[in-house]
Amino acid sequence: MCGNNMSVPLLAEAVTVSGTEKETAAVIFLHGLGDSGHGWADAMTAIRLPHVKYIFCPFLEPRIPVTLNMKMTMPSWFDLMGLSPDSPEDEAGIKRAAENIKAIIDHEAKNGIPANRVLLGGFSQGGALSLYTALTCQQQLAGVVALSCWLPLHKSFPQVHLHRSLLSSPRDGSGEGIH
Repeated sequence: MCGNNMSVPLLAEAVTVSGTEKETAAVIFLHGLGDSGHGWADAMTAIRLPHVKYIFCPFLEPRIPVTLNMKMTMPSWFDLMGLSPDSPEDEAGIKRAAENIKAIIDHEAKNGIPANRVLLGGFSQGGALSLYTALTCQQQLAGVVALSCWLPLHKSFPQVHLHRSLLSSPRDGSGEGIH
């Protein structure tokens, strides 16, 4: 990996799969609740493109108590307080996590991969954070892939009109509807 990773805390612990040719693009992929970047790295390595750097981010906090899971301590990007679209949300935690991901995007740009060549993606809670980060990022990204997730702080996006039945699906990773 190019540059000093210590200036971006998530990169110090990230699993990075380098391209086999000159890297001109990057995929930043975020894991779901209770997971890590290691399992995703193995799966994505099998389909990697030679000019793309893949960054599989771990959680920044070692482990945090998750309200939804009876305050059990586990890898989590931010606290989850409920499954309903009307449940309270960890606004400070979501915004802090998004800023950490934006720091990685900035780091890649400083090292030669512009934001418009960065694809941000994730699964479940990581997908939710990817979607929120992409929608609040000042730079235009190459795209976002948000798998089996929901839009955190959805009330702060009045331009997003989702049908109520889509929002009411459980966030259990079952792949049924929008979570």
